[in-house]
Amino acid sequence: MSKLLPTTLVGSYPQPNWLIDRTGLSKQAPPRIRAQSLWRVAPEWLEQAQDDATLLAIRDQERAGIDILTDGEMRRESYSNRFATALAGLDLDNPGAAPTRRPGTQPVPRVVGKIRRLRPVEARDVEFLRRNTDRPIKITVPGPFTMSQQAQDDFYGDPAALAMDYAAAVNAEVRDLFSAGADIVQLDEPYLQSRPEAARRYAVDAIDRALEGAAGTTALHLCFGYAVFGQSRPEGGYSFLPELARSRVQQISVEAAQPDLDCAVLESLGDKTVILGVLSLGDPEAETPEVVAARIRRALAHVAAERIVVAPDCGMKYLPRPLAFAKLKAMVAGAAIVRAQIEGERGP
Repeated sequence: MSKLLPTTLVGSYPQPNWLIDRTGLSKQAPPRIRAQSLWRVAPEWLEQAQDDATLLAIRDQERAGIDILTDGEMRRESYSNRFATALAGLDLDNPGAAPTRRPGTQPVPRVVGKIRRLRPVEARDVEFLRRNTDRPIKITVPGPFTMSQQAQDDFYGDPAALAMDYAAAVNAEVRDLFSAGADIVQLDEPYLQSRPEAARRYAVDAIDRALEGAAGTTALHLCFGYAVFGQSRPEGGYSFLPELARSRVQQISVEAAQPDLDCAVLESLGDKTVILGVLSLGDPEAETPEVVAARIRRALAHVAAERIVVAPDCGMKYLPRPLAFAKLKAMVAGAAIVRAQIEGERGP
């Protein structure tokens, strides 16, 4: 966008209580297999209900003044499981287990054959979003490295090969998402942060394969995990940022508000655009515009304003909707404060 400091979501927005069991959703780690019992609408009406919820998310973003819209991920039980469970090569009826980002394990897809994409999964989501707003739009898809960590491999015996086949499936999806009208496609790769040793061996290759031939702007999100689940924010900050400077992705989404990130680390991203997290989703109160503005200014000491997109730290899925909306309004107002200051200093 030509607009200085444009605003966007990382991906998700709160789903209505009439659509999904939000209490049940927040009592478990984000599901990796399907969790159909969470939906409060009968299967024959579910798609229509999800469309209606998506319209609410679109209108809330427009009313708040967001520049680059998402569909709010209303059709997903988690950021990753809708796409990940639509692939061939998986046994979903007899799931395996994999470590979570916290101590413990959870049910995950069990890989029993070659991973392949059977059909477009989110193309209709993009088409629906494109029909219902005239603003730039972004859609998210789980990244290949993260999906490879959220599965039990009983077929490949080679984690890099597994990730590369996930990458091929994501690549086919990315191409269809741009064809369907997406302006930006974002890969969600939170496991880059929590599994940096494995990520250094093969994650960038998989990410580059996933984005091969992309026909529009590409983004990647990595974070410390949803605040509602109490994920730790290590004092050393991000363990996997400099490696992304050599990837083909154009924008990197970084959680900066809640961990009070030392923004000097953003210099390690080279010339990438930074999607800067300025809303702490662990704070039960909405930030003021002045707090948001101060968080943006911290990054400006290390990244040019032309390379910053303003966003929440992470997905807003687990927040109460009124709080999420209030935070978005504060974010837009805070970005406007800094934008006006910069433009005033530069003059006509």
